Amino acid sequence: MSMPNVLLAARERYALPILQPLAQAYAAAGYAVHAWFDGPLAQAGESMPGPVRMLDLRGVVALKPAAVLCAMDWIPPFFGGAKVQLFHGFNTSKHSDNRGHFRIRNLFDLYCTQGPATTLPFQALSRELGHFAVVETGWSKLDPLFRDDGGAAARMRARAQGRPVAMFASTFTERVSAAPHLYDAIAAQIARGDRYWLLTLHPKCPPELFERYRALACDNASFVEPEDIVTAQRAADVLLSDTTSVVPEFAVQHKPVVTFRHRMPQNYMLDFTEADRLPEMLERAFAPTPELMRAIADYANSIHPYRDGHSSERVIKAVEDLLAGRLGTLKPKPVSAKLRALQIRNRLKYWGPAG
Repeated sequence: MSMPNVLLAARERYALPILQPLAQAYAAAGYAVHAWFDGPLAQAGESMPGPVRMLDLRGVVALKPAAVLCAMDWIPPFFGGAKVQLFHGFNTSKHSDNRGHFRIRNLFDLYCTQGPATTLPFQALSRELGHFAVVETGWSKLDPLFRDDGGAAARMRARAQGRPVAMFASTFTERVSAAPHLYDAIAAQIARGDRYWLLTLHPKCPPELFERYRALACDNASFVEPEDIVTAQRAADVLLSDTTSVVPEFAVQHKPVVTFRHRMPQNYMLDFTEADRLPEMLERAFAPTPELMRAIADYANSIHPYRDGHSSERVIKAVEDLLAGRLGTLKPKPVSAKLRALQIRNRLKYWGPAG
C-alpha cells in the first residue's frame, strides 16, 4: 500500500536546511514527498533535490496532501491536510511574544517544538485555545549537526589548515544586525591570519552587504552560502553573531558564542557593545572558563536537548499521531481564521476550490 502524500512549504532560502533533513526522512519512510515554494524561493526558481516533487499552487490543491509541514509563518488554509508548524528559528526575543515566536496565527493544527523552553509556553497556549496540538520533537534543521554529514564539515574545516575556526553570522534586522558595525573589526582579524573565518549573512541582508563580506574571502576566510550554514556550524569552534537564531543553534553544540549588542544577553553568551573589544572577546571565547561551558550546556539542554540527529523522525511520528487522532480532538479554528484565509487567497490571487 502506498504511503500518503506530504507537502513541504517554504518561501525563504533559510528554510531549505530545515526541510531537507525532513524530506530525506519522509522519503526513507516511504512517503511521497512534494514541495511548494512561495516568495523569494519561487521567484528565484529554487527547487529541492529528488525524490521531492515540486508543485505549483494548483498542483498542491489537486494533490490534497495528508499533511503540510511549514518552515514559514503562514500557509494557505485552502491547502488540504493537517497544517504543521516547524519554525524557521529559535526564539531570539527580537520581538514581543504577541509578534514573535509565540504568536498564534490560527493556521496550524500541530506545533513541533524544539525543546522545553519552547514546548511549555506552546502547551499553555494549546490548553487555553484548544485548536492545535503541541509535540516536542526537536528541530529537523539540527539533525545534520549530530549525525554523519559525509565529511562536509571536515572538508570545510580543512581550509583552515590546522588553525582555530571562527564563524560570523548576522541577522537582517537592521536595529540588531552586527554586520554593518563589525565589518572593519572582522576584516582586521582576517588579515591577522592566526584564525580561519567562515562568513555568512541572512538571505534578507542587503545585497551591498553581501558584496562587502564576500570580498573578504581569501586564504584566511571564505564566504558560506545560507544553505550551507549547518555545515559551517559544525566546522567552527566559536561563533560571532548578534540577535539571531544562529546563536542558539550554535550553542546547542556546546560551543562558545560571542554576541554583539544582543537584545537580551544571557549568561551563556559573551556579549559586547563596542567593536574595538572584538579581539578581547574572541580570546575569551577560544579559551572558555568551566563556568561558561556549564552555562552553555544548561542553555542548550533547555532549548534543544536532542543530540541524536533524529528530530525529523520524531516530527513524522507526531504528524502520524495527529492524523490518527492520538493527540486528542481539536476545537474548531476561531472565526478570525476565516478572515485570514480570505487575506491569503487575495495575496495569492487564488479563488478556486480548496484541496
